[in-house]
Amino acid sequence: MSRSALPLTHPACLLATWFGAGLLRPAPGTWGSLAALPCAWVIVHFSGTIALATATLVVFALGCWAGGVYERAGDGSDPGAVVIDEVAGQWLVLIAAPLEPLYYLAAFLLFRLCDITKPWPASWADAKVHGGLGIMLDDILAALYPLAAIAAFRHWY
Repeated sequence: MSRSALPLTHPACLLATWFGAGLLRPAPGTWGSLAALPCAWVIVHFSGTIALATATLVVFALGCWAGGVYERAGDGSDPGAVVIDEVAGQWLVLIAAPLEPLYYLAAFLLFRLCDITKPWPASWADAKVHGGLGIMLDDILAALYPLAAIAAFRHWY
């Protein structure tokens, strides 16, 4: 695990670690994904799915910046404490899910599976794209599989 020279109060550190969720152990990515769930629920409940899609784009852009700053301040690439990429990926999957606990659970489990196993093209992005964009892109690409699965399930059932 790499450590950042940034204090937790630094805006890039707060965002990159999703307000400290990425500092939890073990499995900081899982904690980041879990922290994304209630935030997504609130956004969708009060503002709708379009707002969640917009928030996902905003978090992706902020994550490219914050993840890059955090990575440069530490001693390694794609530090485990950076979980804003999990937030963006989890939110992307939740765009297809209604506000029902079983759908949120399925979205969480499917995203974690794909984020950990990195099916192509997420594996390609993980190996070839670096910096803040690289931190964010592999999770977004991994999220496309559970997004499609949940959308297909909803369409057919």
